[in-house]
Amino acid sequence: MTPVSDSTLETLHTTATDIFTGAVAACNIASAFDRRLRFDGNVLHRLLPDGSGPPTIDLSEYKRIFVIALGKAAGPMLEVLLDRMKRRQGLRGICCWNQLPKARNWRFRYFEGGHPLPNEDTFAAARAALALVRKAKKDTLVFFLISGGGSAMFDLPLDPQITLDDTIAFHQALLASGAPISEINTLRKHFSGVKGGRLAMAAPEAMKVSLLLPDVPLRSLDALSSGPTSPDHSTVTEVRELLARYNLPAHFPPTVRAFFEREDLPESPGSKARRPAFLPKLPWTEAVLARRVTAAAAMNDEEATFRDSVFEILLSSHDLMENARTLAQKAGFHAVVDNSCDDWDYAAAARYLLERFHALRAVHEHVCLISVGEVTVMLNRTPGAGGRNQQFALACALELQKYPNARLTVLSAGSDGIDGNTRSAGAIADPTTVARARAFGFDPEQSLAEFNACPLFTALGDSVVTGPTGQNLRDLRLLIADQA
Repeated sequence: MTPVSDSTLETLHTTATDIFTGAVAACNIASAFDRRLRFDGNVLHRLLPDGSGPPTIDLSEYKRIFVIALGKAAGPMLEVLLDRMKRRQGLRGICCWNQLPKARNWRFRYFEGGHPLPNEDTFAAARAALALVRKAKKDTLVFFLISGGGSAMFDLPLDPQITLDDTIAFHQALLASGAPISEINTLRKHFSGVKGGRLAMAAPEAMKVSLLLPDVPLRSLDALSSGPTSPDHSTVTEVRELLARYNLPAHFPPTVRAFFEREDLPESPGSKARRPAFLPKLPWTEAVLARRVTAAAAMNDEEATFRDSVFEILLSSHDLMENARTLAQKAGFHAVVDNSCDDWDYAAAARYLLERFHALRAVHEHVCLISVGEVTVMLNRTPGAGGRNQQFALACALELQKYPNARLTVLSAGSDGIDGNTRSAGAIADPTTVARARAFGFDPEQSLAEFNACPLFTALGDSVVTGPTGQNLRDLRLLIADQA
């Protein structure tokens, strides 16, 4: 086999980047909204009614309309809703995004919530939202526009004695624990005054419509931004088990530790008798999933406030995956999807996907292995500059150096355009990454151990930089081989 040329790898890098950016761009919020919802005058029609709430909603029946938008797609989601909904009478709202929009509607208050850690606007936005929805009565319709990232951007401790600094330390401890996002969000729900259904509980009489852009598995929709409008079926018993399993109290500040050690630690709103049957092995669709959310919410009188709520999934990682598959096939690759490693440790995920990748390329000259979801990183020290995608890419690079003459590349990037504490969405690795990094004076193994992959990839020009996309549909990993 002839040595692989720089131009060949550059072409593969471009191909991988084009598939990633094209897949994200194709997840258009406005188009997704129009597939699910249509305003006909003052009447909102649900084009794919699924049993969660009524198929139509007449806005003229409500004196006031409140909108709470939160998460990494809050701005674009709000823009689309306001463009489609012509009524402005009685309209007020809150927008908590990770940036302040240039154009602002005077009927709304805007907050720049922190991510991946809370900031002052995180608390301010939660307080403002609670104050607004508590004014909602039977004559009020509330739209909740919820996307990923809201767990950090939008929060307020249930215990008023817990400060912002303590909350930041709490979030840091969770992120460093290596626990899957579903378990992290179980703890967040019981900590927060706006998560685990408590935001919806603040407006028990109002008609509530939640429009969702999940960055979580569809079987775990109540984990999206830690479920501010969804009934929570996790329990205090589970919370205590998770705290012990990951030895978290030792890493909490005293106020947070004292809160979780309370004998009367409050349960979150929702039936604790049994969980909704979110079982991916069963034949389910988004519509079935939404019905299960509603059915679970109506299990007992305690959850009456959720009973008539509407839940609409506008987009999900499934759309991101299908867009990537289509683009890879158009580029001439045999496209294969494998999401088995969702929520795995990054190193285990890298080993698994590379093993699958090598098996596929032994059969197909042009192959693209696609994987969506998120990997986890357990921090055992203060991290450098990086995130889970760059960590995954660097782990792959260390393995790919074994194939110096192969035309291979791996891209891992977040659909929100942000990876960890960096301005990169992720990174691209190939068989030459490690050698080139050493030539620039980097020690790739040390960078990996110190969770400091971003400087290495930036120096090589192999960072994936998109800027914030206004989207958040989990991460996309592409493993591409072109052996012709």
